[in-house]
Amino acid sequence: MRFGATILLAAMAVPTAASAQVAAVTPVPVIQGTRLDVVAEGEVTRTPDVATIGAGVVTQGATAGAAMAENATRMAATVAALRRAGVAERDIQTSSINLNPQYRYGENVPPVITGYQASNQVNVRFRDVKRAGAILDALVAQGANQINGPSFTVDKPDAALDEARAAAVARARARAELYAKAAGLSVKRILAISESGDTSPPPRPMTVMAMARSKEAADTSIEAGEQKLSVTLSVTFELQ
Repeated sequence: MRFGATILLAAMAVPTAASAQVAAVTPVPVIQGTRLDVVAEGEVTRTPDVATIGAGVVTQGATAGAAMAENATRMAATVAALRRAGVAERDIQTSSINLNPQYRYGENVPPVITGYQASNQVNVRFRDVKRAGAILDALVAQGANQINGPSFTVDKPDAALDEARAAAVARARARAELYAKAAGLSVKRILAISESGDTSPPPRPMTVMAMARSKEAADTSIEAGEQKLSVTLSVTFELQ
């Protein structure tokens, strides 16, 4: 009796496993007509609403401790200026801290350490791009002597990218219709769509050393311009 029950349970388990295997199979579209692969790009433009700028302090000292101490003092004033300007804590992030010996080189003699250079830089996001120039001027006044950037981005690009995707599909279909008409055929259906691109990268920021500004100097101007966001799609059609 126990042996028979074991066989019955094993037999009952077989259809369940078979059903699970069948459910996992994905049907492959059968192409009866002509296959056409089209690559199309859709793009939109937006005005960037976030600027990212690196602000830093570079100091020199006879000893490593002296260079770091002066750097810490001036960097604290720089960060305090950012906070007074209304930049949120989440938008200020330390990106690098460096301490390097400075050498004097001579012919046929070992290099001699003459002092140390310390640097500290933070990345700052400005969500009000129009205020970025004035804030940078305030940073320089507080001791920042290295500026890196700016680079611009769109804070929430999803809606814009969806527009680009729709434009890419429309362009791919229009191109497929063109090929089909030229071949004496018509577009039957889309078999597959794959995405291989997204937003275009922002321009690479440049690093400049900030110079002391006179009272008569003009305020720093930051212009966001426009940024292209693009999506590239590969679309497979069936023609008949």
